[in-house]
Amino acid sequence: MFVEQNITPQNKLWKYLVGCIIILVVWTIGQLPLLFAVMAQLMADGSGLAIDETTLMSTLDSNLTLFLLMLSTVFAVGGVYIAVRLLHGQPFLSILTSRKKLDWNRIFFAFFIWAGLSVVSALADYFMNPEHFVVQFRLVPFVILFVIAVLMVPIQTSSEEFIFRGYLMQGFGMLARNRWIPLVLTSVIFGLLHIANPEVDKMGKIVLIYYIGTGFFLGIVTLMDEGTELSLGFHAANNLIGALLVTADWSAFQTNAIFKDISEPSAGLDIIVPVVIVFPILLFIFSRKYHWTGWKEKLTGKIHVNHNIQPIETIENHE
Repeated sequence: MFVEQNITPQNKLWKYLVGCIIILVVWTIGQLPLLFAVMAQLMADGSGLAIDETTLMSTLDSNLTLFLLMLSTVFAVGGVYIAVRLLHGQPFLSILTSRKKLDWNRIFFAFFIWAGLSVVSALADYFMNPEHFVVQFRLVPFVILFVIAVLMVPIQTSSEEFIFRGYLMQGFGMLARNRWIPLVLTSVIFGLLHIANPEVDKMGKIVLIYYIGTGFFLGIVTLMDEGTELSLGFHAANNLIGALLVTADWSAFQTNAIFKDISEPSAGLDIIVPVVIVFPILLFIFSRKYHWTGWKEKLTGKIHVNHNIQPIETIENHE
């Protein structure tokens, strides 16, 4: 079972606390290239060194900014790897899935189903409300964006899944010894970490309903499917299509996307419909395709210590 497979007598709570510090420190180091690039540009422009979120997002070329933002998540993945492999002494795969190897078919299924829905939804909005958009397609900047996004955005989204639906889900599971508390905590923390996003400032904290709801959706998917593959595919599609297709001055990703939304944003059906209607439909589709059963036990059941898992060092000593 995915959540409890790393809950062993050797795996102590303090290791998760230290692991979180390692991940945070390594991720912070990964943000230094962006900070240094912005500082260098500001000094060259003679603008001073007063740096806030707006400065970070607007000083450099948007493609370079995106690349440097995504680069920090490469470091975050490295931090997770250090924590899991060296601190906990467990295979990295153990925070990804309960299967013997990563199921790429699951990843691609979730990716393409959500990418397809996202594209159809965005194009429908464009054709129904053309006055809300401007076409800003420029071939060279878009090609550069496409390469950066395809290479780096899946790493960014995967880093979040590794941390929330993998590392923290198992850590909270060890602490609580049940499944519902890890689901609630990882979902709420995941949502609240988006509170600094510019769209929250623009539309109000009601937008957090969407982010927290997305966290619950991805957490339920992970618990029911006994692995992060479906959440990995969904999250990658969500951010990749968002970066390539539609941007806005108030969005977290300000890119050379094909369309720019110039409408005045408001929190309404765009927040409610995915959480209340679309996500339950996706859960139904996934459950039928992958034959999910035992919903109550998998989402709220107790967790027990796994005495059959040994640290990597112990396994290697026996070989």
